[in-house]
Amino acid sequence: MDYPERYELVFQAPAVEDDVVIVRRTERAGAGGYPVYEDESGIVRAEISDRGEVRMLASGGHQAPRTPLLARRLGA
Repeated sequence: MDYPERYELVFQAPAVEDDVVIVRRTERAGAGGYPVYEDESGIVRAEISDRGEVRMLASGGHQAPRTPLLARRLGA
């Protein structure tokens, strides 16, 4: 299966504009067997399926990651 290198995760924000985070594919796979993606800081992590389903992963203790409204594939 060929997975995209990057995704744009769109989260609903209380402000006027939504929060957008760009994540890149890592060498790791999640519990579902799909690639794990993370942002530059390594704080935002998500397992994204071949159908674009997103499962957010905690990167530290006491973290309660929100599920994004949308995951958009980005070109190379």
